[in-house]
Amino acid sequence: MSGKDTRHPLIIAPSLLAAHFGHFHRDSERVGRSGAEWLHLDIMDGHFVPNLSFGPDVVKALRKHSSLLFDVHLMCSKPDTLLKLFKEAGADAITIHAELGRRVEDLIWQIRSLNRKVGLAVNPPTSIKDAEPYLDKIDLLLVMTVNPGFGGQSFIEETLPKIQQAQKWRKDRKLNFRIQVDGGINDKTGAMCAREGADTFVSGSHLFKQRNMRYGVKKLRRACHEATEFSERMKTIQS
Repeated sequence: MSGKDTRHPLIIAPSLLAAHFGHFHRDSERVGRSGAEWLHLDIMDGHFVPNLSFGPDVVKALRKHSSLLFDVHLMCSKPDTLLKLFKEAGADAITIHAELGRRVEDLIWQIRSLNRKVGLAVNPPTSIKDAEPYLDKIDLLLVMTVNPGFGGQSFIEETLPKIQQAQKWRKDRKLNFRIQVDGGINDKTGAMCAREGADTFVSGSHLFKQRNMRYGVKKLRRACHEATEFSERMKTIQS
């Protein structure tokens, strides 16, 4: 979507994939008290990625107890069959994958027609250029910083240039999409991503293992904010 070349306020989005699957209600309320703005919901079909998670009925049950923005990430081979179901379940934003190729443009249109925010994700092996044709049609570009399918993986540092390129496109073309990162995000790696231009941080294991999630969210936000400020100062000095 078009807009001014401004940095977005930082957003922290704990990932429910790292929660206790027997206590989703309790853990979603924990996220609600943490100071995070979004709840990230990873939907896996066992085909696009080698794992299964949960479906729209779980999202619908959680929606009744949460006022957070529900950020639904569809890691699915046939997301077109699921879009309306997740919209009706309470999704506010729906992200699909650039790896779906020729179907991406139609899927973006379908999500937009449901009046949901549109996200496009790029996996580590995929060129960021695969997302380029759609940048003016999306609200969020998700740069995966691990290979999707399982939580608790280590951050892939080689994905950082993708964030840098996305930020360059956003600035040069005066676009307004968010740059989200997901995978191995903690205070250190979140700051690394923020330095390159990321503004939306999905964090699962790092936040859910915290005894005090509110403190964990605050600490992650501070690390990312300081990295963003440092990056902006350096650009000012160099210009």
